[in-house]
Amino acid sequence: MASLRRDPAALTGSLRQGSRVEAVTALRQPDLQRPPSAPATSRRYQSVGYRAKKLLLGPALKTSQLAYERVSKRVALAVFSSDPISSTAYATEEILLVLVGATLAGGALATGLAMPVALAIVALLALLVVSYRQVVDAYPSAGGAYVVSRDNFGNVTAAVAGAALLIDYVLTVAVSVSSGVAAMSSVWPDQLGPLRVEISVAFVVLLAWGNLRGIREAGRIFAVPTYVYVVSVGAMIVAGIWRLGSGDLAPITYSPEEAAQLHHAGAIGAVTVFLLLRAFASGTTALTGIEAISNGVSAFRAPEAVNAKKTLMVMAAIMAALFLGITYLAVQLEALPFESGYPTVISQIARQVLGDGPAFLLVQTATLLILVLAANTAFSGFPLLASFASGDALLPRQLRKRGHRLVYSNGIIALSAVAIFLIVAFQADVHALIPLYAVGVVTSFTLAQAGMTRRHLRLREPGWRGGVLINGVGAAVTMVALVVIIVGKFTQGAWMVVIAIPLLVWLLLRIQQTYGRELSQLKVQASQRLAPPKPRHEVVVLIEDLDQAALSALQYARQLNPLSITAMHVAVDPDHARELGRLWSRVQIPFPLELVDAPDRNLLATVEEAIAERVRPDTEVTVLVPRRRYVGFWRRVLHDQTSAGLTKVLGSMENVNVTIVPFHLGSRPQLFPVKGP
Repeated sequence: MASLRRDPAALTGSLRQGSRVEAVTALRQPDLQRPPSAPATSRRYQSVGYRAKKLLLGPALKTSQLAYERVSKRVALAVFSSDPISSTAYATEEILLVLVGATLAGGALATGLAMPVALAIVALLALLVVSYRQVVDAYPSAGGAYVVSRDNFGNVTAAVAGAALLIDYVLTVAVSVSSGVAAMSSVWPDQLGPLRVEISVAFVVLLAWGNLRGIREAGRIFAVPTYVYVVSVGAMIVAGIWRLGSGDLAPITYSPEEAAQLHHAGAIGAVTVFLLLRAFASGTTALTGIEAISNGVSAFRAPEAVNAKKTLMVMAAIMAALFLGITYLAVQLEALPFESGYPTVISQIARQVLGDGPAFLLVQTATLLILVLAANTAFSGFPLLASFASGDALLPRQLRKRGHRLVYSNGIIALSAVAIFLIVAFQADVHALIPLYAVGVVTSFTLAQAGMTRRHLRLREPGWRGGVLINGVGAAVTMVALVVIIVGKFTQGAWMVVIAIPLLVWLLLRIQQTYGRELSQLKVQASQRLAPPKPRHEVVVLIEDLDQAALSALQYARQLNPLSITAMHVAVDPDHARELGRLWSRVQIPFPLELVDAPDRNLLATVEEAIAERVRPDTEVTVLVPRRRYVGFWRRVLHDQTSAGLTKVLGSMENVNVTIVPFHLGSRPQLFPVKGP
């Protein structure tokens, strides 16, 4: 290094006696130093971010309160089941979108086949419910398809299940919120249709805020709309069936203008097995969110597994009744989907059965709320799943930390960010998002069923033959549905998920490998002992000016009792460096001042090179960086943050330790008298 160094005049003599400076350190214990007569007060540090969280989310919950954040079955039904229950609002429409345009032998439209397809989906629902009850019994600590795959197939398959579920949860938020806004736009298409994206993003932010307040708080906020939807749509189905039975309800008629806007599948084609399989695969979107209860068993009140299984059964019963009822009315009323997505099929049914009065508006409002709040299932399941994967080192460790209100805040924020990106990218178009949605859902179903089948065969516990039959059939059916979805929806957008899942699996495994290498380097062996100290220890104090902050750092350097202490100043400004040298000589500080030339004014690089010259195998170098701590925003704005850059550069060097020595500047000046060695 080309540098010019000079020492000021030899400094001898001693500093004033009778006074001393305490070393200023970052960690203090003021309660131990306070006189007995001083009142005991608590002045815990609260950053700006912490105060903002208190304002937005409420006071922080203590870790001991985690047991009281468990939810009852009634609240859990709203928290974990809003997604599968809400999917009944659009699953029938997805079946009709496939069947529209196909014809039977007599020339009639094949939309009448929607009811048999719906019955097949409900049969699969029954299989899945029985299977997930077994998952809850086998894995009461929660985890769902991810834990089942990990324990029965290994790490790579667990990564596949985790990737599929994570994508599923993200798409749950995007699809549910977009569907809810579509229901709203069905009432006021001209006013709200152009604002679908903005409204959807606002709803995601609202859901994130509610869930950041805590799972029990979220349940209280979002429980009522779920039950309002169940009651209002259930009443609509009963009224519709009653009116059909009495001959008081005619099929829906479309004006020529409306008929031009209806969805057309293309050229009229015959009904084929593949067409029915496509309709079945599209309708399986009604099954989304079923695994959320098995993922969140730990959130239930004791006995956790029993309450989770009961909630699962109630959810399945409600969902099956609503799904079959809506599909039956859609077939009988000859409801057809619109190309734009709204008015939706369920809104057409509600208007035909209930008219345009308050009852219709209630159903539409309830549909809007349940579809938006269905995303709450993902906000409950995604953070829990991410915490499991983080515990296995497949995801960053930050996702395992509980936040301000004892929820996994980082997972909630990550979910919100990705869902908003998808909503904006796809312009809140439900039909464009649905093909992406189904792949992750059915993949997780298939792996969970196959994993439980293998578990039964491996452990052969009581009743294992029945379990093999149920889970084996379920795995086969969901595998067929998965293949049909990929083939049938590939060109419509499913290709993105087909590519995204392997990429995400690669990323998860790469993260795990990185953590594994770090762990192997950091792991302490039982036979390890501390190495003997190095014979030489030098301390370098970086000096900008000769002020109280510099004296504080020099005084702290003496507390370390090193072999040598050197003050170093980088001469970015030569005139200032010469003035500092003269002042140093007059004050008579008993440590040498080394001036390092920096002709290119690159402070960080010059310090790095100067310290590197001192590093030797037998020498430990400690660099002290005085840092002035300013009180108030205005004072902080007026000064740079050079100390942070120095810490970053020097902290990466071998055998070099960096210590910040803070000096607190308040409204009044603080003097640091010093004494001789």
